[in-house]
Amino acid sequence: EVQLVESGGGLVQAGGSLRLSCAASGFTSDDYAIGWFRQAPGKAREGVSCISNSDGTTAYADSVKGRFTISSDNAKNTVYLQMNSLEPEDTAVYYCAASNHYRLLRLWVSWYNYWGQGTHVTVSS
Repeated sequence: EVQLVESGGGLVQAGGSLRLSCAASGFTSDDYAIGWFRQAPGKAREGVSCISNSDGTTAYADSVKGRFTISSDNAKNTVYLQMNSLEPEDTAVYYCAASNHYRLLRLWVSWYNYWGQGTHVTVSS
């Protein structure tokens, strides 16, 4: 059974940084992608970034390009989201998700099969 566990959320001032972690387990092969999504109160869940576990290809939403960096440590089965220059608009619950579509990266909620429980990120102004 695939399991995803997020950690690293918290409260930070605008301009600060946080690093989120997504520990993955239960995969039977290396052919999958991990995505980070977020959902602010009253808003739809949106894709932030994703990475292919097989070749390291990445993708980012325009709203976070240049500020967020996704990376993976395959030895630890963990994907990270380094978030710099945080803005109050980044406040949300952040989820990591796994997709079998590792060759074609998309930041669509429907592209992903497995989801973690989420971690809260609050950016104060």
